[in-house]
Amino acid sequence: MLTGKCFCGAVQYSVPDAFTYALNCHCSNCRRTTGSAFKPFAGIVRREFTVTQGADQLLIYGAEKTHDAHCRHCGSLLYSVVRDGAYVHVALGTLMDAPTLRPTAHIFVGSKAPWFTITDKLPQYEGHIP
Repeated sequence: MLTGKCFCGAVQYSVPDAFTYALNCHCSNCRRTTGSAFKPFAGIVRREFTVTQGADQLLIYGAEKTHDAHCRHCGSLLYSVVRDGAYVHVALGTLMDAPTLRPTAHIFVGSKAPWFTITDKLPQYEGHIP
């Protein structure tokens, strides 16, 4: 079991080390929510993800079935609920433990930050993976 938390520690979660996929997203929304060049995330079925502390401290931005969950104190983006509520995209930078799965591709490079250069050899996709 992996654990994660926000910057201030008010919100904590656990998730099995059984991610279905992991990617680096360069879309403008992910760049804005993370304040970075891209968002490294790993996807898992929503029922496998558990907020273990501070659920009442979450700031939910979006709808029930598609939203970003931030700590209302420090602002950390912890996860996103996607795919009609079926999956959670865990922001990899919030994990306290290293997951087995590493990002396997870059997505939405068509809207990547113009000041950032991708230097690894992972596949790159203009949008989502086909």
